[in-house]
Amino acid sequence: MKILVDGFGGDNSPDEVIKGCRLAADEYGVNIALVGNKQKLEEAAGKLGVSLSGITIIHADGFITMEDSPRDVLKKKADSSMAVGLKALADGQGDAFVSAGNTGALVMGTNFIVRSIEGVKRMALAPILPSEKGCFMLLDGGANLECRPDMLLQFGLMGSIYMNKILHLDAPRVGLVNVGTEPTKGTQLQHDTYELLQKADCNFIGNIECRDLPLGVCDVAVADGFTGNVILKLTEGVGLTFVNNLKALLTRNLLSKLAALAVKPGLLEFKKKIDYTEYGGAPLMGASRPVIKAHGSSNAKAFKNAVRQAIAFVSEGVVDTIKDSMQAYVG
Repeated sequence: MKILVDGFGGDNSPDEVIKGCRLAADEYGVNIALVGNKQKLEEAAGKLGVSLSGITIIHADGFITMEDSPRDVLKKKADSSMAVGLKALADGQGDAFVSAGNTGALVMGTNFIVRSIEGVKRMALAPILPSEKGCFMLLDGGANLECRPDMLLQFGLMGSIYMNKILHLDAPRVGLVNVGTEPTKGTQLQHDTYELLQKADCNFIGNIECRDLPLGVCDVAVADGFTGNVILKLTEGVGLTFVNNLKALLTRNLLSKLAALAVKPGLLEFKKKIDYTEYGGAPLMGASRPVIKAHGSSNAKAFKNAVRQAIAFVSEGVVDTIKDSMQAYVG
């Protein structure tokens, strides 16, 4: 198995990408191909004192910035590390692709270079978010701001397959994000989607409210990309605010510092639970080959876990299972 990694994607590239790939190669024993300017990657690795032994480099002259238009990955910056990596994936030079780069460009490039699974209406960005009972997958996290009912239906089915295959949940609970739990709540989009999910081959539990997501009410939360992205960004902001306030509270004086020592094991466990670097990234569900979108500010640990996520995606045959499932919904 070979995992392709965008060497110049994200805020902390290429240093954290290189360190993360080294960690992943050593821990998982997987073949990794860094995609990017060969000279710059080798120079960066040398300065970091990180060996690239066992890690190959696929050369790409340029890279996509966060300010670039998503369409630039197709023509203007077809020589970028992201575009070259996606082409290598499509050509079979690797089994999965990981990038922390421009989300819009990654979605655009995957759509036109890697292509979607036959029968899939739209790909969905699917971040894994923490909850009181573990975690849940959110689809769509922002790839499609406007959605149709048939798209949301497929998001629920694909998310259910992922949670079954990767997290080994026997019957993942699929919930439709809405402003209330009653079937009559929401707009026509929610009404029509509700009816489709009721008839679908998944464990649909009905409408769910956003306030219940952190409580672990479902394993797969289905929403249009606009709503999903708002949920994602708000969750990140609330989590960061909570951690910062808790840190300030526990370091306020000597007494609070002593109290912090007493509860340190629990705090470390809680921090790990809400740490996005533990989850790796957001798979682009519906792509014909595994594509993982790592967080833009990913550090070495996050990149390592994104590679781990890509390995699991490939080894558990998620794409093939989705292909089989989608045959009933072609047309």
